[in-house]
Amino acid sequence: MGQRKDVRIELGAITQHNIKQLKRLNQYIFPVSYNDKFYKDVLEVGELAKLAFFNDVVVGAVCCRVDVHDGVRRLYIMTLGCLAPYRRQGLGTVLLKHIFQICESDGKFRSIFLHVQINNDSAINFYKHFGFEIVETKESYYKRIQPSDAYVLEKKL
Repeated sequence: MGQRKDVRIELGAITQHNIKQLKRLNQYIFPVSYNDKFYKDVLEVGELAKLAFFNDVVVGAVCCRVDVHDGVRRLYIMTLGCLAPYRRQGLGTVLLKHIFQICESDGKFRSIFLHVQINNDSAINFYKHFGFEIVETKESYYKRIQPSDAYVLEKKL
């Protein structure tokens, strides 16, 4: 589906000045709440965190961090989402492609991975469309939401 002519999707930096918008966004989008450390970390990751603007309105965001385990560098998508009325407009694709570009220009990431609640079919299908695969099921991953299990989705680079 091509973008309509009258729609502008742009990405912007997350700063001290707009971090509250990210907080509010995440409260609406995700069933889990993120602590102050999450937001403090987001301010440190630079290009790995972006707000998505739909015709100048903040409607989505992506937040990642570098995960190094046994010398293997992977990119972890902590959050990627947009407000319900703006879904299926290409925002998720723009956010994900931004992450792919970072990984490509960096060249040292083995893969990209994330957790998705096992009943979140739309998210699972979205990531599968971009070459992610379910590699693991984490039981009781989420503390206060049902179902509490999560899939680990990973895309090898």
